[in-house]
Amino acid sequence: VGGGGGLSGRRRMLQSLPPALLGIVASLLLALNCLFWVPLLLLLAVLKLLLPQRAVRLRLDPLLIRVAEAWIACNSGWMALTQKTDWDVEGIQGLQRRGWYLVNCNHQTWADILVLQHLLTGRIPLLKFFLKQQLVWVPIMGLAWWALDFPFMRRHSEEVLRAHPELRARDREVTRIACEKFALIPTSVMNFCEGTRFTAAKHRQQASPYRHLLKPKAGGIALALNVMGDRFHAILDVTIVYPDGAPDFWQFLCGRMRRVRVRVQTLPVPHQLAAGDYAADAAVREAFQQWLQQIWREKDAQIARLLAG
Repeated sequence: VGGGGGLSGRRRMLQSLPPALLGIVASLLLALNCLFWVPLLLLLAVLKLLLPQRAVRLRLDPLLIRVAEAWIACNSGWMALTQKTDWDVEGIQGLQRRGWYLVNCNHQTWADILVLQHLLTGRIPLLKFFLKQQLVWVPIMGLAWWALDFPFMRRHSEEVLRAHPELRARDREVTRIACEKFALIPTSVMNFCEGTRFTAAKHRQQASPYRHLLKPKAGGIALALNVMGDRFHAILDVTIVYPDGAPDFWQFLCGRMRRVRVRVQTLPVPHQLAAGDYAADAAVREAFQQWLQQIWREKDAQIARLLAG
């Protein structure tokens, strides 16, 4: 009891610090956590690189995932110490630890990733994100994402893609190879369909038809379903709302994520769409886009209700 009281006292002491000082403490805890776990990840990743046989991979991948989940658990630990957050969460009961999931979520801030990891790690397999190519150069974290087989994608504007259509095929091949790796052991493939974080400026620039969302991009989710549709147990449609405004990462570290509301809806895999050729068949492409746009309309209405409630 004394130990628990001491922990509670330390938590209260940390949470009462001025925001800037709390942000520094949280940053140090985040950095120390990375410095402890990333070398273990890299050691296992180098072994996997030197011994690429499938049998070796099937033994090393679970170890990599355990290390990653321990890293995430420690992140949740320092978040609990430094953050005084009111969590309102529905829909995470009954998920399968040994299943394959395709996870889709709206995207507002880097804090979304820590929220998703905090809530879903241990309930479903480790989340694997599609990342921008530039993020491979992020100190320490880029190496960790590489070690965990997170795929790095180049993002091209529509103008560049129209001038160089071969780039679409290159990105599809990167996605296909990543998904084939994901199919070896239970994995949760994470996709932010908006492709970038929501801002009012981006919303205006797109002339988005949704009040609280950017336009969704169907290509990534379609290719993941094409490659792994028979593996996925279900689609998890996640909606994250910050009633007090989405914090940027520094604001999050400073303890300013006071309230977060999360709703998780389990959706069936659209096997008919998954069996189609999104890249080559215009009818399949149109059907995929309509399916995703319907999900987005419902998500937009749900966000409005959560913000009003």
